Amino acid sequence: MLKEFRDFLMRGNIVDLAVAVVIGAAFGALVTSLVESLLTPIIAAVIGKPDFSNLTFTINGSAFFYGNFINALISFVSIAAAIFFFVVKPMNELQTRMGRGQTEPEAPSEDIMLLTEIRDELRAQRAG
Repeated sequence: MLKEFRDFLMRGNIVDLAVAVVIGAAFGALVTSLVESLLTPIIAAVIGKPDFSNLTFTINGSAFFYGNFINALISFVSIAAAIFFFVVKPMNELQTRMGRGQTEPEAPSEDIMLLTEIRDELRAQRAG
């Protein structure tokens, strides 16, 4: 039973997944730092406010903190923009330059060509 458990833990998929989670967490911290250190101050310089959490309105004694939603929305859009412009676009450009984005289809192997000829011949015999 312990051997099976060890084998399960040492599978390539489990190790790859663990590495992906650790790298993903580190990447998340990097993107969050980029947004908080660079993008949020730019937004604050343009709009004049870095934090909207104190924006509220009241209806029948109930306070609605819509500023928190605005903060979350700005954070989401900033993170999405950072990932797109600093990760996705450069990676797509790099793949295009390396030629990975374009792959030519392989010519069919000899046995596939032979089977295709046999199929076509059988169709011709049935039709004629």
